[in-house]
Amino acid sequence: MAENQTKSRTERFKKPTHKLRNTILAIIAVLAITAGGFAWYAINNAKSTIDKVYKSTGTKKARNVSSVVSSGKPLSILLFGTDTGELGRTYKGRTDSMMLLLINPKTEKTTMISIPRDAMVAIPGYEDTFPQKINAAYAYGSTSTAIKTVEAYLNIPVDFYALVNMSGLEKMVTQVGGISVKSPLDFTYSQDTAHDYGPNLYRFHKGSTGYEHSDDNGVTCSETKHVMTGDAALAFSRMRYDDPEGDYGRQKRQRLVLEGLIKKSANVSSLLNNSFMTTLSKNVLTDLTFGDMTTIASKYIKAKNNIVSEHIQGEGTSYPDSSGNAISYEVVTQQEKQRVTNLARKALGLKAATTGPAYAGEVPSTLQAVAASLRPADDESSSSTDTSSDTSTESSSDQ
Repeated sequence: MAENQTKSRTERFKKPTHKLRNTILAIIAVLAITAGGFAWYAINNAKSTIDKVYKSTGTKKARNVSSVVSSGKPLSILLFGTDTGELGRTYKGRTDSMMLLLINPKTEKTTMISIPRDAMVAIPGYEDTFPQKINAAYAYGSTSTAIKTVEAYLNIPVDFYALVNMSGLEKMVTQVGGISVKSPLDFTYSQDTAHDYGPNLYRFHKGSTGYEHSDDNGVTCSETKHVMTGDAALAFSRMRYDDPEGDYGRQKRQRLVLEGLIKKSANVSSLLNNSFMTTLSKNVLTDLTFGDMTTIASKYIKAKNNIVSEHIQGEGTSYPDSSGNAISYEVVTQQEKQRVTNLARKALGLKAATTGPAYAGEVPSTLQAVAASLRPADDESSSSTDTSSDTSTESSSDQ
């Protein structure tokens, strides 16, 4: 990569941005219900819903999660949303968003780490398809493969997962009565064309919660509104091509949408209606049981008041697919991965350890030279097959 291109990316993305779309509202709802001391019928209604959204990964976990939760130790949840269920899309889809949620009840702090969807990896179990984007791990092998990829990539344990589809995002925002979000930039976006023209057009304004909506390519706009409907929130969080920060800018707006949802989750009564619970049951999957959630509510709830946001910063590159078309990827240096691994393991109360192999899985021998050529020139310890990482999960002395 050219030096000026690398410098430009560093300057453009030096401020933290975070991909937090389609994630933890199901968990938030149950935590709020339990912590609020609502009548048993309300809790039982929530239990019925959580029982429906429970789905095991079918694989052995990296550590004993029952012991982690019952003893109140720091835990990790991989949050991701699939690009399905909305705008006529019904295929399985990739994980359009990936984020780690690290909850430490001792320090009363929650750390959220966004993972770039285009990060280049060799998916464990599917290494012969290298190079792949990390968001393809779910499409290849479902939740278990996505979890294994993240664990290998960063050398950290993933205790649980939560998955939401795009339809769920829109309906949840609508059913909590909408959210108010200040836009970080001026932009126009059509839900129908995915560009700045067409019907179902939204106009957002920098530094303001106000927006307008039009069904005739902006000729006639509604009066300015300050509370986003579900459709408006989806439009706000989807636009990417006209953002000067690209996908990192979209991550920032997705974080704002989630924060808006978290604020509304404080109004527990808005989450207890049957319509909201039905939406959860149709749009959420998780391997957190109701028992896990109630325990988290009692032992971890204070950690929600101190949230630290982080992200993994990659560098853009491209590689041709089988048809010769250039596909864009984000390559993350070992230095950056080590920084994030250090941060995550400390948040989880684990001993310091070497980050995972450069591409998570082992790159096929026939592509080793290609893998090496894609690494930034100043990347140290960039071997794609290094498996010497310390995977110890013992607690560190300072946590």
